[in-house]
Amino acid sequence: MLGVGGFGSVYKGVLTDGTLVAIKVLNLQNEEAHRSFISECNALRKIRHRNLIKGINYYSNFDIKALVFPYMENGSLEKWLYPGEEDVCQLSFSQRLQMAIDIAQGLIYLHHQCFVQVVHCDLKLSNVLLGDDMTGYIADFGIARLTFANDIESVTSAHILKGSIGYIAPGMNFCLVKYIYVLLFVIFINFLFEFLLKWFESFCRIWIG
Repeated sequence: MLGVGGFGSVYKGVLTDGTLVAIKVLNLQNEEAHRSFISECNALRKIRHRNLIKGINYYSNFDIKALVFPYMENGSLEKWLYPGEEDVCQLSFSQRLQMAIDIAQGLIYLHHQCFVQVVHCDLKLSNVLLGDDMTGYIADFGIARLTFANDIESVTSAHILKGSIGYIAPGMNFCLVKYIYVLLFVIFINFLFEFLLKWFESFCRIWIG
């Protein structure tokens, strides 16, 4: 098992051709799991970008619902930034900068370049996966919401943007939600370059007093 989420568990698997995959099996005892499965399938069918996770296949019947994704050997960005008490983060400055660019390009595509507007609704460090070459991929579209450009003005979180608690305020217009994601991206930058802030604080204490 690779991990456990709000709607199910993720397992490591191998296809007949030897390809490693991650299999997300939904917990159907959770009433929201079926809706999450439909939302993720709808989103994955419509998005195509180098910095968004690609769905390989899916399986659905009365007893089981599962999604198959490429296996990401390097895991999530959260595990790299906060590896544990005994480990030290090994990300270089250039790697951190490239990850920030990857996340930004993925968000720009979702909000401006895709033929439907996509609100991820759960953008966080654990939902950014890293490929073999440390490319960043935005993943987990289980609670993503889709809307067409003509409907943007009338769409509010009250009836479509059901994101994680704290991400979207009730009644917020979709246009404002995009600015919230700018703020979330700034928070990502803070996590990625937190070591620079600590270095600057130390420098100020030493040289400025």
